[in-house]
Amino acid sequence: MIGITLTADQIRSAPPEVRRWIEHQVLASLGLGAEAAPATPALPVPGAHLVACTADDAAKILAQIEGVLPAVNVFFEFSRPGISLGQPPIMMFRLIDILHHTRLQNIGQVMASLEMINKALIDARNDPSARFCGFDHEGHCLIAPETQRAIASVWQSVIAKQHGVAEGEAA
Repeated sequence: MIGITLTADQIRSAPPEVRRWIEHQVLASLGLGAEAAPATPALPVPGAHLVACTADDAAKILAQIEGVLPAVNVFFEFSRPGISLGQPPIMMFRLIDILHHTRLQNIGQVMASLEMINKALIDARNDPSARFCGFDHEGHCLIAPETQRAIASVWQSVIAKQHGVAEGEAA
């Protein structure tokens, strides 16, 4: 067996396919790669489509999941700026980053939270084909840019409300 040490600068300057390969190798060695995904992934629903959530949709989703802290944490991860790509644009978030930021124990917990969020959107829209997010084969979660902005708006409202409560208590 041979080991190789790379600096962060070397990894950053590597071609994208090399960086993805390195990421895959690290995740696999930590047991966080595709092998750690839920054993029974949800089957794609015919006609399912990614929707652009409004602030009202986002508030309804939050109201439905607010009793499940992991799902709320995952939901608000999408208020962070993601990587925008393609035409029409789509926002991309790495599942491993969501796992890290939410401090959940494994990708399965992230996926369960995302499924709960998807179900809350289906209920909010009364549309069984609507999807909050989609996934690619490289461990990314994909949402519409409007959805990211709507969640950021709801996050700001929650913070403003909390700030107002704190100021009211101090008075």
